[in-house]
Amino acid sequence: MALEAAGHLSEETLSLWKREQARLKALLVDRDTEAWQRDPAFSGLQRVGGVDVSFVKGDSVSACASLVVLTYPELEVVYEDSRMISLTAPYISGFLAFREMPFLVDAVHRLQEKEPNLMPQVLLVDGNGVLHHQGLPCIGVAKKLLQVEGLENNAAHKEKIQLLHAGGDTFPLMGGSGTVLGMALKSHDHSTKPLYISVGHKISLEAAVRLTHCCCRFRIPEPVRQADIRSREYIRRTLGLSGPPVPGQERNQKGPKSKAHPKGGSAEPAEENRHPEDPSKGPGTDPEAP
Repeated sequence: MALEAAGHLSEETLSLWKREQARLKALLVDRDTEAWQRDPAFSGLQRVGGVDVSFVKGDSVSACASLVVLTYPELEVVYEDSRMISLTAPYISGFLAFREMPFLVDAVHRLQEKEPNLMPQVLLVDGNGVLHHQGLPCIGVAKKLLQVEGLENNAAHKEKIQLLHAGGDTFPLMGGSGTVLGMALKSHDHSTKPLYISVGHKISLEAAVRLTHCCCRFRIPEPVRQADIRSREYIRRTLGLSGPPVPGQERNQKGPKSKAHPKGGSAEPAEENRHPEDPSKGPGTDPEAP
């Protein structure tokens, strides 16, 4: 894997990844499977999870994988697992999950062993639809449009974005095949850029969009936002880096909580410690996942 970590991927490994993607796609369930998903108020939903991976600045191998669990609808953090990791697979467009997901799956396994009562009922992932190994309902939340099946961030797309006036407004992402691949969502009244929501597993697109909107205090849904904040703060603490506290964190014994965003303004964590070669980890988000 040394060569692969340096940015090379053997044809054999790529073939294995493609076969695994096809296998997972065949197992995907894109309908609501839980009673709470079909309730307009999501009654019965008590815990939502979020995952993210942040990189050490200037290092394409060292990173921090973070899993957080929040109460719903309060959106207060009740569990955090952040730890340093060494990535062994290169970033290959279309196969990011094979680079990062094994570490996030490990975090879910640790949670299941240590605090099974805190297992999330749904998991939000910084990226496009992911079929989670644990079989959890899962939602892909991307900050950048994945340009596949004829989808383009062109003038027509930007015009549609301008028509999103209030938080909760959406428009469908229609692929060249005529299939709706996801939804563009204005997640907050004061957001200027939409999120791109796609079904991961065991949830409908409609429920995924509504839940993502309900989890947004800022542009980014709180489970993903907190995973990002905490992974970057963990890197800062672990490596003894100096600098101001990561935005959105408050000091208390249970860990940081984010405040409601003031009317008329917006606040998001700074984009830092993202992989320089991965367009998904800068202004965007992970491009693809199986």
